Amino acid sequence: MFVYTLYANNMAVVSTDLLEEGQLKDCILIKENTTSPRDNRIWSKSEKKQWVVGLFSGTTFLYAARTIMPLCVVAVSEELHWDKTESGMVLSAFFWGYCMTQFLGGYLSDRVGGDVVLPIAACMWSLITFWTPWVAYLSTDKHMALYIVVLSRVLLGAFQGFHYPGMTSIISRKVLENQRSFTYSVVAAGSYVGTLLTGSLGSVMMDEYGWQMPFYCIGMLGIAWMLLMRYMLIAKQRGRNVGLSIYGDSFNEKTNKAEAKTSVPWLILLTKPAFWCIFNMKDNIVNYFLCSLCKGWVFNVVPWVITIPSSVGSGYLADVMINSGFSVTFVRKFMESVALLGTAFFLFLISFASGYYMCLTCLALAVACCGFHSSGILVNPQDIAPRHAGSVFGIMNMAGAIP
Repeated sequence: MFVYTLYANNMAVVSTDLLEEGQLKDCILIKENTTSPRDNRIWSKSEKKQWVVGLFSGTTFLYAARTIMPLCVVAVSEELHWDKTESGMVLSAFFWGYCMTQFLGGYLSDRVGGDVVLPIAACMWSLITFWTPWVAYLSTDKHMALYIVVLSRVLLGAFQGFHYPGMTSIISRKVLENQRSFTYSVVAAGSYVGTLLTGSLGSVMMDEYGWQMPFYCIGMLGIAWMLLMRYMLIAKQRGRNVGLSIYGDSFNEKTNKAEAKTSVPWLILLTKPAFWCIFNMKDNIVNYFLCSLCKGWVFNVVPWVITIPSSVGSGYLADVMINSGFSVTFVRKFMESVALLGTAFFLFLISFASGYYMCLTCLALAVACCGFHSSGILVNPQDIAPRHAGSVFGIMNMAGAIP
């Protein structure tokens, strides 16, 4: 005798049509007021809130850890006697590692799950951040100490390279298409909060307690975030999945396994213009170009404060437009057009700015336009290849890290 479950939305494993046709015999039908097995993979409203807060916090600490060295490099250079070339080597070393692991992070996240990849990577980049001040003093030889710091920066970039592809893979699988823009934009806004956190509180800690203190604090915050994610959110989700499997959710389990084994259709993707369009290097170029202009603390704070609501608001607007009937293609093009054209326009105006406030306004609006990038190109891999969003995002972000 077989037991089949009929769900309220008539998307059961066995259709009720079979019963009407008399093709099912010796079976028990149990009707439950619940969602289908396929829908069980999507976060509920409460789960989505918890995960958005968790991923937002992780992105915040990730960027805080990433921007500590640019903040402290002058003080570190004076103490360790680095010249400008050596300081530049230390700063750029991060992106050599960051380029190397983008695709790997996305591929592993698509295969084994971003919830497995993110905590492991977070543990490593948090420990590297925490140990950086000690690493700088491992050798009394200046050049050897420099090489050790450069190596630690490469490793920091390598482990941070797993974060965004893993996060993209999770959101692609757990959030409905018409809700992804807002969800991803909120999570991505953590990058601006992290930059703001380092630029404000990090500056105060450095002035009061030395350049080592920001490394220790952010490193500990990263470790604390990893433990909370691992033993609260992720453990809760896995417990829920186990509970579902007890009630015969074998269809969902088989679907997940089948999707994990599916290889990325690179040949098909390479023939699509949409795939080539996501290789957008503008955002990284503009962000680091603007950072080179920001000498005062006001310029390190005001633009990022404005960009946070810009990023979140653009995601909300994108989802509203999609739910109102606009095509996903149009919405992505519109958001990215605002990001590209808006940033270019205000950067152009900066060259004509004659006063302090005019320059600050143009700079802040240029960075604010970058916030629309989150609901444009950054969410695009989830549109064009939802089952392989991590791998596709990894390729895209690797290209973006080269500049």
